[in-house]
Formats: sequence, structure tokens, C-alpha cells
Amino acid sequence: MEKHSEAIETLKRLHQQWSQETVEQVEDIPESGSNRKYFRLRSSSKTSVGTFNPDRKENIAFLHLSEHFAQKNLHVPRIYAQDLDAGVYLQEDLGDLSLYDLLLRERDASGGFSSKLVEIYKQVLSELVLFQVQGAENLDFSICYPRAAFDMQSIRWDLNYFKYYFLKLAGIPFYEQELEDDFKNFASFLLTSNVGCFLYRDLQSRNIMLKDGRPYFIDYQGGRKGAPHYDLASLLFDAKAEIPEDIRQELTDHYLEVLSRHIPIDKQRFQQYYQAYTLVRVLQAMGAYGYRGFFEGKAHFLESIPYALKNLARLLEEWAVPLEMPELMRVLRQLPDSPKLLEISDAQNLTVEILSFSYRDGIPTDTAGNGGGFVFDCRWVHNPGRYPEYVLLTGKDPEVVSFFEHRGEMRELLGHASALVDKAIENYKARGFRHLQVCFGCTGGRHRSVYAAERMAERLLQDKRVRVRLTHLKNPHLNE
Repeated sequence: MEKHSEAIETLKRLHQQWSQETVEQVEDIPESGSNRKYFRLRSSSKTSVGTFNPDRKENIAFLHLSEHFAQKNLHVPRIYAQDLDAGVYLQEDLGDLSLYDLLLRERDASGGFSSKLVEIYKQVLSELVLFQVQGAENLDFSICYPRAAFDMQSIRWDLNYFKYYFLKLAGIPFYEQELEDDFKNFASFLLTSNVGCFLYRDLQSRNIMLKDGRPYFIDYQGGRKGAPHYDLASLLFDAKAEIPEDIRQELTDHYLEVLSRHIPIDKQRFQQYYQAYTLVRVLQAMGAYGYRGFFEGKAHFLESIPYALKNLARLLEEWAVPLEMPELMRVLRQLPDSPKLLEISDAQNLTVEILSFSYRDGIPTDTAGNGGGFVFDCRWVHNPGRYPEYVLLTGKDPEVVSFFEHRGEMRELLGHASALVDKAIENYKARGFRHLQVCFGCTGGRHRSVYAAERMAERLLQDKRVRVRLTHLKNPHLNE
């Protein structure tokens, strides 16, 4: 925490030196899958984004790549200032609209993958080609971190990441030596492709920002020399993007047409390597979901697993790579029948988490990673806790239940709350969301909030479209 505070003070100093204005506000920017910390700094007329990352080598890679790409006129954030000793740097504020955010917004409006989205993805892919080809020109790959190239070691790391953090944690049985032999053969095949491009490494919709009608690329600190197929697979097989197969093919064709203007391509051979690199990317992503979900306990990462399994199933159906990997293929075809993974898929029905709480303890934080949901204030409802006969009781006791059922305020609150929650459930189900939090709060968290939470849970348990999880935060003994 001390280093965290020191980093913010250093970033404020850098912002003030750059802007010649006093910092008025520092906001946390939610982190995703990395350990880096991001902040938005505001002064009277300017904003910037500050990054704190104690990994000096990773920072050097990012700063060097940013300077190199800027010289090539590629769309990356400008670097305003840096202090490597403090582990911080200051960069251009590209706003809050990512390609992933636009994807969700457009799907809400059109109900599918709109023509606007297709055009933006084509714009992103055209820019990607420039990164891969022009970005590799005169680039000193020795500064790339943790490897200069997506080489045998890098590929084996990805495959073992899948093995140890997905297969083992999901309880999928395998023969280790046979799987290692397949991994070695697989990596050797991949490295016979064109590996002289810049490989972005983590090209997903959340790492593309949209500003002034054009895409900007961020979080390329893991980039290195490698094959172009991997980045294409990263973007088009991004699990939660759920790009329809016909659109994915249209985007692939566009990418190949643009790439062919820069380097010669044998489309049939490219397609074989593309399938192979797609498999590596899907397995690497599943390893990440397993690590963050099974190992770190971050449930929202588990939500991506069913999407990844769909991508994997389609990939295996169309598999045309001339390579024998018997144990790997045997294991992959087991995945859809894994009891643990089936349980996760079944759990992908929308979960409505209902909480009762005391305002004295503050409003509950969201643990699912999507920023929260409804908070209903029950303090305006007449409080049975004012009367001695109810003080030691809770909202689950029959006497308190009868108290509320004979008064109109609670019925009115629950009527309005239910109408809002029902609308949200309908919308969230259509959009494929997996979590909705509904909180009821009162002064002590004992009577009004408990009763309201119990009634909401009782009603929603009749809705087979959702899973209900009820927790009384102030009175945990009521959860038994």
C-alpha cells in the first residue's frame, strides 16, 4: 500500500510537469487480468493515464515499443513522462470506450453483430497488419519481455499453462509424457511458419480503444517477434466477443487481402497455420481462465470457459492441420464431458445475487467484476426494530414477517423493486450476462433488509431462467 501511495504521488508530479497544471483528481481505473495499476489524473484542462508496474523490464519493453510505434505513425498512446525507478509512466488518455464496450452496446441496439461492428473490426484488422509488418521493421526485439520471440520456449509455456492451470485444476485426466511429446511436435510445426512479424500477443477487444473514430492499440508490452496468425486468432476467437462464424470468415478474408499487399501469402498454407495458432491461443486463454478462475477464485473468469469450449469444438470439427497429436486430441475431446466443466456451463444461467446489509457497514462491493447492480434503500419503510417485542428478532421471524405484511410501505418497495429486477433479468439474459447483484439495505441490516431480500429470493426461485444466491451480510447465521 505504501508503494501504491508513492506511485500516485510520483504520477501527480509527472502530470503537473507535463501539463503545467495542478492535479485536482486521481481516479482508479479498474484492472483486468494484469497486476498493473492504472489511474486517470485530471487537472483543470488536461487528463492523462498513469500506470504503476513494479516490473522494470516490462516497463522498458512497453516504453520502447511505444516510441518505436509512434515513429511508424501507428495508433498507440503517446508517452508523456516516465520514472522507471518508481515503476511509473504517464500516457495519453484514450477515453473509456473499448472495442469490447462498443461490441456490447451495438449488440444491445441491433440484437446481433451489426454492419457498424463489421466495419470497425475491418479497420482494426487493417491497422493490425501495419503493426505486424511495419512494426517489425528495424525493431530491436531484444528489448521484448519476457522473450524476444514467440519461440519454442514461449509456445511450450503456453501449452503447459493450459496443462497445469486448466486440465489439472478442472480434473481432466491425461498421460503426461504423451502430452509433452505432442506439445513438442506441435511447437515444432508452428515454428515452420513465417515468424518474422511483430506479434502483439494479447490482441483482444478490451485492448483496442476507440477515439475520434479510429482504433488505438494498448497493452502490447508482451509483444515479440512471431507469426501473424496468432494475433488474428486472438482477436477473432476472443471468447466473449462471440463473433458469428460467417462474420469471422468475412473478417479473415479482409485481413488476408490487406496482408497480401505487404507480404506474399499462400492462402491454403496460411489457413493450416492459422488453425494451429488458433488452437494455441484458445488453449492459452483457457489456461488464463483456469488460473484466474479456479486458482485465484475470480468467478467472472470462469464465465468465459463455455465460450472457449464452443470455439474449441468448432475448431476441432474443421481441423485440417497435417500433424499427429493423439494424446492432445484425445484430451481435448474429453473436455465437453468433464463434470466440473459441465457444472460451470450449467452455472452460466444468470446468477442473481441477493444481499441484505447494514448501511453502517457501507454498500456491498461487487465480487463478480462487473461493477455492481441494484441497491434498494429500505430505511424509509417503517422499522419494527423501534418496538421492544421485535428488537431481538429478524426479518425471517414470523412476527416480523406479519408486521411487514400488514403494512403498505414494504409491499410498495418490493413491487417497484421487482418490476425493475424483472426488466434487468430479461435484458441481461438476452445479452448473455451472467451476474446481477440486488442489494437491500437498512440501518441495522436485521429487519427490513432481511425481509426484503428473503421475499425477492423467494419470488425469483420460481424463475427457472436464473440461479439465486442469497446472503445476509450483517447476520450470517441467517444464511444457514
